[in-house]
Amino acid sequence: MIEKKIISAEDAAALVKDGDTVMLSGFMACGSPPDILNALYEKGTKGMTLVCNDTAIYNPKNDYMNGVAPLVLKKQFSKMIVSHIGTNPETQRQMNAGEAEVELVPQGTLAEQIRAGGAGLGGILTPTGVGTEVEEGKQVIEVDGTKFLLEKARKGDIALIKAGTADKAGNLTYAKSSRNFGPLMATACKTVVVEVDEIVEVGELDPECIVTPGFFVDYLVQTKGAK
Repeated sequence: MIEKKIISAEDAAALVKDGDTVMLSGFMACGSPPDILNALYEKGTKGMTLVCNDTAIYNPKNDYMNGVAPLVLKKQFSKMIVSHIGTNPETQRQMNAGEAEVELVPQGTLAEQIRAGGAGLGGILTPTGVGTEVEEGKQVIEVDGTKFLLEKARKGDIALIKAGTADKAGNLTYAKSSRNFGPLMATACKTVVVEVDEIVEVGELDPECIVTPGFFVDYLVQTKGAK
């Protein structure tokens, strides 16, 4: 197996260009890559499109924030495609002020769009959103008497994901719920960078536990566990 290049978080951030579509794993920061996000914040990349489950947590009362929230506050995203913004009032403010475009997508639909992108499909058919404002501007297709929305597949320029353990060939295991969108996003982007808790030699991982094959991974980052 070909070993993947192990790079620093700063090197990973340098791979992200202004205007890129960035797929970021995580659910309220659980499963997000902390060191890479910190480096991307420091680099100050602008005009990105974020594809993520949510925009993490920001509490202006005590200035607590996690995950991708600091990048949102710094206005590094011109567009955010997410399922949930209820715990980050800054996202809501930017959306209402017209400072950033926010596209809210039902969580299951978002996951399936990414899966379709990784599988090389054009899109999916889902009944979610039929008859609601989600339907606006989308093609409605009737199959055996049931109406479905055509939701186009999503792809990204770069995936920044978090895994538990990787071997040097980039095969990945995940820790429980932190797996979330990671395996899907690893298939749907041109470049895949994975921040991991542990890197082991090839052959040390139980093949039955490998969720993402190294074929999908380009670079590994050994986490320092930044906050």
